[in-house]
Order: sequence, then structure tokens, then C-alpha cells
Amino acid sequence: MSTPTKRVAFHTLGCKLNFSETATISREFLRYGFEKVDYKDKADIYVLNTCSVTENADKEARRLIRQAKRRNPESAIAVIGCYAQLKPNDIAAIDDVDLVLGAEEKFNLLNHLDSIDLNGRTKVIQSDIDHIHTFMPSYSFGERTRSFLKIQDGCNYTCSFCTIPMARGKSRSDTIVNTLRVAKEVSETDSREIVLTGVNIGDFGKGSNETFFDLIQQLEQLDGIDRIRISSIEPNLLTNDIINFCALSEKFMPHFHIPLQSGSDKILSAMRRRYKRELYSDRVIQIKQINPDACIGVDVIVGFPGETDDDFLDTYNFLNELDISYLHVFTYSERPNTDAIKLREVVSKEKRTERSKMLHILSDKKRRYFQDQFIGKNRPVLFETMKNGKIRGHTDNYIQVQVDGDINLINTIQPVSLLKNQGTVLDGEL
Repeated sequence: MSTPTKRVAFHTLGCKLNFSETATISREFLRYGFEKVDYKDKADIYVLNTCSVTENADKEARRLIRQAKRRNPESAIAVIGCYAQLKPNDIAAIDDVDLVLGAEEKFNLLNHLDSIDLNGRTKVIQSDIDHIHTFMPSYSFGERTRSFLKIQDGCNYTCSFCTIPMARGKSRSDTIVNTLRVAKEVSETDSREIVLTGVNIGDFGKGSNETFFDLIQQLEQLDGIDRIRISSIEPNLLTNDIINFCALSEKFMPHFHIPLQSGSDKILSAMRRRYKRELYSDRVIQIKQINPDACIGVDVIVGFPGETDDDFLDTYNFLNELDISYLHVFTYSERPNTDAIKLREVVSKEKRTERSKMLHILSDKKRRYFQDQFIGKNRPVLFETMKNGKIRGHTDNYIQVQVDGDINLINTIQPVSLLKNQGTVLDGEL
């Protein structure tokens, strides 16, 4: 393959899964002699890996496309990812986009560069999502002390608000043997921590006789990695076996992120979620009974069609009473081709904003309460960055900590005494 361009810049929108895929694609470019530069620098090729979970993600993608062309009017611009699969023609209509690759072709980006039309016509390659069955492993490394390891892709669920099955297709994963082989590659890098990521990772092994629980038992034996985290797992797939195993594990951290989306059974049903709030609270209680120190994060959506004030208060009170550690709050965003967009009882933008603010305040309260429990105690911290003259990292149970220390401590795990809660970060002492 020959190409006159040598400087390539990547930018990733969205989830940890996208970050792992961008990293894998960028390594392929490096193998072919490209120089990787920052997206804010002048490059010959700009690659934008997109998300389309919310309307804001679409707008941000458009802004970044125009931004890149201003930096170098002679550059080529390739757009990949979920937005590229869902709305390829919309992207192709944006001035200066040269190449749009859907879900199946994004890993073949290098092969398509020579086919860019220099006469200004945008090349679009997109497959029917129902025909995509291959799993492409990927992982990130080199930028941080942790690596995002993709173990699963796609989703068989049909949540009424979600476009991800349309963007990524059916649930699929590799065998445990092949997944362990990729994990071993990660263990041979500088990464000390692996974050298991995917669209619906609890569905690992779907269609085979292997399960997610089987996988994590094998990953426990992985040498060269100190920590493993489960990025996000559906409450109906978070079994007692998984909870009990993680509580006794030396590698799996006491940290779960469990999507809730609503604390109202009525809204959960309208969303077509696969559980009721009682199951969710059972999962949280089970985790905390076995390990009170465990950190539990929660995804929640406000303003879903039909969410009345009483429904929202059900969610607020449910979360307020749960022993959780923090919230990721999403304001409902109408997405084309979803069933939720057809629902008539639309919640006003003002109410959505008001409810979002209430839950952000609740999240701050929950986080502070959780962190306060560890003041005066020691926790192991994996140091990751230097900021404002202090080194920062995370405890095993995902509390961000800053201490006075040498930059050489980055990418090491040290015992730290936690001294003072500053809100988003705790002051500590080596």
C-alpha cells in the first residue's frame, strides 16, 4: 500500500469501547510508518471515531470535522464509528468529508485510503448491520496506566431509547482462549490495569457454552496485570457468582458500574429494560453485604417520554435510599428510528434540565458520603497522572486521590493514607 500522507490524527467520541477500537486502528497506522499527532495539530489525515448515543454527540462530530479542515485544508478526513453506521449520508453531505466507513469496514480504514476520491466525492462504505457477525478484538494502551480491553460487541436487547443495536449489530464475542491471548498482549505492555469493555459484556459467550463468569475466572490467572475492572454490566446479568467471585478476587477491583436508567417500574417497562427496580436493589444489597467498601456507579436517564413528576420522584427517592457511590446522569435525547421517539407524552426540555440538576446534586452528595467513609484509612492507589504539582490516581475502589510525590511513582501502586475530602478528589499522603 502506498500513500503520500504520513501524519495522522485521531479523535474519539463516546464510550470506552470506542477508545479501545481507535487505539487498535491507530497501531495499524504506526505499523505502516505513519506519524501519529494530536488532533489539534496539523495532520495529513484526520480520523474521527464517532458516537451517536445523543444529539450532542452528533453535533460534536460535525464541529470536529470542520475544525480539522480549518487546520489543514489539504487534509483527508475519515469518519468511522456509530454515527457513520447510522447516518452515513448525513456525514457525506458535510463539506470536506472524504471517507465514511460503517461498522464492518472501520478496521479496514488503511486499505480504503488509496480509494479516496481527490475530485471531492465522498466515498461511503456501509454494510447492513444485520449482516455483521464478526468480532474484532481491540485494546488501548500507551496513553494511560490502564488499558480498555474489548471483550464483546453489539447487543440483542431492544431498549426503546437506544440506537446501539442499529449501530453495532447483534451481540458477539470471541472465545475465552482468544480473549486470553489478547489480554496477554496487554499484560506485556506497561499497563497495570485492564478495564473489560463492550456494549453488553455480561452477554459474553452468547450462543456458545462459555459465559462471562467463565471468562473472569480465567482472567484471574493472568500474569503481568495487577488490576481488572468490569466497566459496566446489566443488573439482570450480574449474578451472585460474579459478585461473590469479585469479592474474593485479588485482581478484580471492588467497583461495579450498573445501569439503572429509571427507578420507576412503569418507566423501566416503557424503556423495555429487562428487570424491575427490586432486582436492582437486590444486586446493590448483595454487593454491599459481601464488601461494604465496594464502589457502585449508576447510569440513569431523566426525561424519558411519559416520565411524570411522580415517576421522577420514584427514581430520586429510590437512588437516595440505595447505598451507591455516584451517578452518571443522561438527559433523554430523541434518537431517530427508535420506538421511544413515537411516544407522545414528551417531557419538556426545561423539566429534563431541572431533573438532571437534581440528580447531579444527589450524585455529588452520594460521592462525598462514600468517600468520607475512608478518611483516615489506607487504600492502595495506582498513580496515573501529574496535575498541579501533585500525582493523581485511583484507589482499588475507584476514589480519585492526589498526593505530593515524585513523577516516577506514576504507573506504580502505593499505599496511601486518605486525609481530606476535596469533593472530586481526596488529599492523601504516601
